[in-house]
Amino acid sequence: MKTRNWLVLSIAGACFLTIVIIEKLAPANVVGAYGYVLPILLVAILRNRTLMLVTVLACVVATYAGLLQPTKPGRFQSAVINRTVVVGVLLIVAYIGMSWEERKAREEAARAALARQTENLLRANAQLVDVKDQLNRSERLAAVGQLVASVAHEVGTPLHSIAWHVQALAEEPTVTPDMKKRIDVIDGQLTRVVGIIQDLLSSTRQRKPDPTWLPVEHVVSPVAALMEPAFQAKGVALRVELGGALPLVWADAEKLHQVLVNLFANALAATSESGTVTITAGSRPATPEEIEVGLRVGNAMFITMVTIVVRDTGSGMPEEDLQKAFTPFFTTKAIGKGTGLGLFISRETVQAHGGTLTLESVVGKGTTVVISLPGQSAAATLLI
Repeated sequence: MKTRNWLVLSIAGACFLTIVIIEKLAPANVVGAYGYVLPILLVAILRNRTLMLVTVLACVVATYAGLLQPTKPGRFQSAVINRTVVVGVLLIVAYIGMSWEERKAREEAARAALARQTENLLRANAQLVDVKDQLNRSERLAAVGQLVASVAHEVGTPLHSIAWHVQALAEEPTVTPDMKKRIDVIDGQLTRVVGIIQDLLSSTRQRKPDPTWLPVEHVVSPVAALMEPAFQAKGVALRVELGGALPLVWADAEKLHQVLVNLFANALAATSESGTVTITAGSRPATPEEIEVGLRVGNAMFITMVTIVVRDTGSGMPEEDLQKAFTPFFTTKAIGKGTGLGLFISRETVQAHGGTLTLESVVGKGTTVVISLPGQSAAATLLI
């Protein structure tokens, strides 16, 4: 029983005993018996019919017990009538008190039910908005897919021809250093165009991941080694802090490699010279919702989530950009510097593993990206 209930019962009991004592001291004065109304009203607050019944019975017995006290001759019948009136008043008060409190309880329950229904409606409305956004996104991607499918072949053929001629031109013995420099620029721009086309194709024809249980360092370390020269060239420190005794992560190494390369590239682009980009890994218990999603989407049995965090000390993102960060084709980079598909594809890839990818950013302080994926101890994976 709650502390409040014990306190109310204690006060009601003290009132009851006080009135009993008053009745003992003045047995001929029936007015004191009306004081039993107070413990009845106090017990009504508890909204417990059993306690109310016990209290009313105790008060009725105590009221009639006053008849056992000596009375003046010829006054006994009058005393019985007076105390019966008191008992009637006590019963009426008990009924009104319980009815009032029960009505309050019903009103509170109705308000709570209304609040739950309102919350459910708001949640359903939010889900409808999400579904609508996903439908709009799917329609946009379908349109892009049709466009890419029709154009990719036509664009790809001349690009390969141009690339072959550029390579052949670079091998000519008469090429001067200045010409070689210009040829390298052309080759680099061709590579960028090919990369943009590949991004567009990836956004419309995502390969379903084929995950398996892997050590976290097997996913992170190759990407860090690949990106290290780019960080050194810009003067940005890259720190890898994986710790020890991490669970295995449910991952398609190739797909997660693409995700981490994209996140590292974004962090590097946003961080100025002398800044720092840190990647850490850890684990936490999985929530019931995450376990359900992991079983349904990632087809993995697990009770742990492995977290991979990429944190930079860059410029950060304002709230309005943060809200649109995962929108396809949204980018804050200059024209020609990005397609706006990197974060979108990365989140889709992580979700296809049964995980989540979240983004936090503060202007002037930097951005933090958290990847959460199903995890499992090495010993547990042997039993699966």
